[in-house]
Amino acid sequence: MIKFELDYPPSVNSYWQRNRNGSVRVSSEGKSYKHMVKMRLNGRKQLTGRLKGVFVVNVPDRRRRDLDNVLKALLDSMQGHVFLDDEQFDEITVKRGEVIKGGRVDVELYEIEDKT
Repeated sequence: MIKFELDYPPSVNSYWQRNRNGSVRVSSEGKSYKHMVKMRLNGRKQLTGRLKGVFVVNVPDRRRRDLDNVLKALLDSMQGHVFLDDEQFDEITVKRGEVIKGGRVDVELYEIEDKT
């Protein structure tokens, strides 16, 4: 098991940016978040098997938020640092935690038996 904390990620709407030609790319806010995740996870063991993830989302304020909106930027940013590809996940649990100024996501990753 690997356990760590990350800053609250940008929303999906601010993580991605649509270009004039209609293509989509990671925004400057998204790139900044990805860089923070890379620095925070630098040197950690990379998991290569099937995965189970438990994510406790500690929101930054009491506004209404969709928990699933947090996952895309979070998983994309962790990819290549603690796991190879988010396709490795067979099970994902997302829980709403406390309100914490600035927000935070508590992450637990487990390698699980391959079901094939």
